[in-house]
Formats: sequence, C-alpha cells, structure tokens
Amino acid sequence: MNLNLSNAVHYHYDQFPPGPLNYGNMIDALLKATSALARYDQMLKNMHNSEILLAPLRNQEAVISSRMEGTISTMDEILRYEADHADDSENASNVRSEVIETILYQRALKAAQSALNDGYPISQSLIKGIHQRLLSFGRGATKSPGEFKTEQNYLAGLDTLFDYINNNQDPVLIKTALTHVEFESLHPFNDGNGRIGRMLITLMLWKSGIISAPHFYISGYFEDHKDEYIDTMRQVSAKGEWTQWCVFFLSAVESQAIRNLTIAENIRTLYEEMKQVFADTLSSKWSMNALDFVFSNPIFRNNRFTSNAGIPVPTAARFTRALLDNKIIHTLEEASGRRPALYSFEPLMNLLRV
Repeated sequence: MNLNLSNAVHYHYDQFPPGPLNYGNMIDALLKATSALARYDQMLKNMHNSEILLAPLRNQEAVISSRMEGTISTMDEILRYEADHADDSENASNVRSEVIETILYQRALKAAQSALNDGYPISQSLIKGIHQRLLSFGRGATKSPGEFKTEQNYLAGLDTLFDYINNNQDPVLIKTALTHVEFESLHPFNDGNGRIGRMLITLMLWKSGIISAPHFYISGYFEDHKDEYIDTMRQVSAKGEWTQWCVFFLSAVESQAIRNLTIAENIRTLYEEMKQVFADTLSSKWSMNALDFVFSNPIFRNNRFTSNAGIPVPTAARFTRALLDNKIIHTLEEASGRRPALYSFEPLMNLLRV
C-alpha cells in the first residue's frame, strides 16, 4: 500500500504549529508513551554493545518502512545483499531493484545518524542529503533526488517546520508527533516523503536525548495500523484534529517501545547464551570476535569472516568448520569456483524476520 498523501486533502495553510492543544485528552497517552520509552532506553543504556546487537533493527525498519511505500523485500534479501556488497551500493547484477532501494533506506538512515553524531542539526540541508542518498538508484532516481518541490508554499512551510523543530519548547514526543504529520502534509519531495518522515521520528527522539542510542523504530506499528495512520493524518488537514493525531502517535510510541524492548531483550539474551556456546565450541581467545561478527553479519560469506572478524585467517577457517559441525551456522550456498560459501546464523535470523 503506497502511503501517498498528496491527493488526500488540501494542505492546512497557516495552521502550523497549531494553537493550544488539549493536553487533558493527551496526558494519559503521553505518560504511557514516556514510561514505555524510558524502559526501552534503560535497556539501551545497560547494553554496552548496542550498535552490534541492535544494528539489525535498522535493517528491519528499512524493510518495513519501504514496504509501506510498495517496495517489497525481505530481511534475508537485505542481508544477502550486504554479504556481497557491504562497501558499495547499487552496482550489483542479478539483484532486484526493490532490494537495493531498501538497502539505500538503511544506509541513508545510518548516514543521517552519523551526521547527527558529528554535531549536525536537523535541518533542510540534512533532509535533502538523506533524500539524495535514498533516491540515488531505482524508481526514485528520476524524481529529483535531494531537491524539494519548487512551489513557494512548500519552501515557506519548511522554514516554519524546521524553526519549530529546533526552537520550540513543546514536549519532545508532542513535537515529534506534530513534526511527522506536518512533514507528511507538506509532502516536500516528489517521492520518498513517507520514508523520510519516518526517519525523522528516530532522529528527533535521539537528537533530543529522549533515547540514548539511535535504535527506536516505529514503522512496524504504522504498518499494522496503516488505515488508522493515514486517516488520522488526513483529519489534521481536513478538520484540524491535531490532538487526535497526537494521541494516535503516542499510542504508537508506547506500543512500539514495548515491542522493541522485547526484540532487543531477545537479541541480548541470545547473545549472552551464545557467549558460552562459542567459547565451548571454538576454545579460543578469538571466540568473542567471532560472536560479534555473526551478530553484526548474520548472513555472511566466508571471505568476509576471514578478513573482517579480526581473527587470524587459519583460525577463522577452523572456526567456520566448527560452527558448521555444531549446527550454529547453516550453509545457504556452497562455495563455487572463486565464490566463497554463504552462511546464515539462524538463531538470530529467526528473531529478525518480519
């Protein structure tokens, strides 16, 4: 289902930011969302290697958010692509364009998170850079990557929106809710607005400090409730229902925080269990290197394991055989000619597939 809102209703000119919101109708949802997000963030703070363990959630978000716009791919396809093309982007034969478009979403989000980490503000320039990367290949490449629509009302509306993002003192969750619906209503790009708008949610929550690591993704809830998601956004422009939208958004944050916490805890539990399994199976001081590698690359080719895991090559080759013999990893493709074998760490993949 493509979530194009451009033909839904006429844009609500001069109504953003909205007047006083009915906080009485939002307070319960705001408290629940804040509490759920705090529990999730506490887990992030206690997870010393969250980038290794939760990086797969970025792939999961890329799959779901892209799927909402009609770009269909699977987690397995994304990770297979990464196994062969970790350092390049679209120069791949025999790969569906939908897979590459989803990869570009993941990489655009990662690049945006890196930019914020380097101190860049959330700005029109940042958003255009994300868009340029997102639409650099595939169906979006002909739809003005990195360029806003040229109509003056879009530019004026964006100035107001980014001033609100950077200067308004509304509570962070309310500000994020209003920013998302305003961005989607402005629809400033010819394509990719939904994906960029959902990225903004993660970026704003992290930039504000309400989450301590950039691993909160909300598209799963939006996809599960896509009709309500679209209809509630439409009512903002049609009837000025800002409060109704905020309540929906806060409910989404609460539900997704609970879901993300469960997924993250399952990943962490698996990691802790596998520490002993890898230590017993590999009997080496390099066992943790191997464990971290397969959690970061749950589908991988043997050449990347031997070159990127920080393990001596002969040791890595022995590790592969031991992990296969003990059914910890499984063969997806046998080695053929110069092409190394492709393996899957199924215990983790089973937690990630959506």
